[in-house]
Amino acid sequence: MPTLPPELPGLCVAFGIGLLIGIERERNKGEGPARGAAGVRTFLLVALAGAIAQRIGGAGVAIGGAFVALAALASYRRSRDTDPGLTTEVAMLVTFLLGVLSMTALPLAAALGVVVAVVLASKSGLHAFIRNTLTEQELHDALLLAAAAAVVLPLLPDRAIDPWGALNPHKLWLLVVLVMAINGAGYVALRMLGPGAGLALAGFVGGFVSSTATIAAMGDRARAAPQWVAQCAAAALCSNIATILMLAVIIGAVSMPLLVTLAWPLALAGAAALLSALALRMRGGAGAVDGDAVAPGRPFEPRHALTFVAIVGAILLLSAGVHRWLGDTGVLLAAGVAGLADAHAAAASVAQRVASAQITPAHAGWAVFVALAANSATKLLMAWLRGGGGYCLRIVPGVLAILAAFAAGMWWRG
Repeated sequence: MPTLPPELPGLCVAFGIGLLIGIERERNKGEGPARGAAGVRTFLLVALAGAIAQRIGGAGVAIGGAFVALAALASYRRSRDTDPGLTTEVAMLVTFLLGVLSMTALPLAAALGVVVAVVLASKSGLHAFIRNTLTEQELHDALLLAAAAAVVLPLLPDRAIDPWGALNPHKLWLLVVLVMAINGAGYVALRMLGPGAGLALAGFVGGFVSSTATIAAMGDRARAAPQWVAQCAAAALCSNIATILMLAVIIGAVSMPLLVTLAWPLALAGAAALLSALALRMRGGAGAVDGDAVAPGRPFEPRHALTFVAIVGAILLLSAGVHRWLGDTGVLLAAGVAGLADAHAAAASVAQRVASAQITPAHAGWAVFVALAANSATKLLMAWLRGGGGYCLRIVPGVLAILAAFAAGMWWRG
């Protein structure tokens, strides 16, 4: 039976990329004398030329790339009076390079081809968003977030700088980026979906990153817009749903017997988190404000993120000091101290002890409860500091309901 040539998948991907981008460009060529020079056939051939040039070698890529660049320049000189843009010409060069890439990194080339086609097809929407929707302040904050993530974060050392091994500059700055990103995501959701559904979605998704950071970010939002404090509090409680889900995943990954023991407590705590968020959202009249217009503002305040991380750093130092003083003698106390900073890390530590047969699953279950309670105290502290008393008081019943449901599940389990 004849075997297919190994180059065939790459050539097929190059063909598909050229066809996809070419179809989009064909629809935008226009009519009459101003009609664009490059359409579906041109782009298809350019992509295939890139694939063939890669098979020839470096000389083929250089010659092919130079030809495509000269052809794009000639096309621009011809059309610059009627269409001064360079989109089609740049797209030709990108298509050639994607054709080259398809022969060595097939999945990446295919994914990038789809992204390029989507960007080209989104011209009117992107232009309208940038010119009519995006404000100068929003653009400034987006660039600030990008700089914090792409410039500052990689430069910070990823190691502890204190004698107790508690303060890691890289991880602390990552929290700064996360808080700003969660705040930004909540702002975007707020603008797109309204203060009801938008904040709830942002709260739930943010909880998978950091429920404490999400509660702090929603507190900032509540302080900036007091009329939406109930919706912000409901979104904060939505982050606890993600916390419970993450606890189940982490515990199950380390110790399946402990997950079996905590199945009912976690299920009841998750249900309590969901019902508390829904009840608070309904009491706050979320449906009545879903259609409210949200005026442009500032996606996040950098100083709020820095303040949050400073508090987290202080808690980490406190936890490290207590742990150094008492050691690992008390499982419940150790879990509570660790839970002040991160319930997931504390739960993973407890689950590891179960996996190594140091403690029983029943004893470990109460240790996880203590870690969850300590972490809840940290969340309420953040809610009070960032959102004020009214915001914090709206969250307290939901947090207590989650803890009560977990404890009830442990008691019922026996």
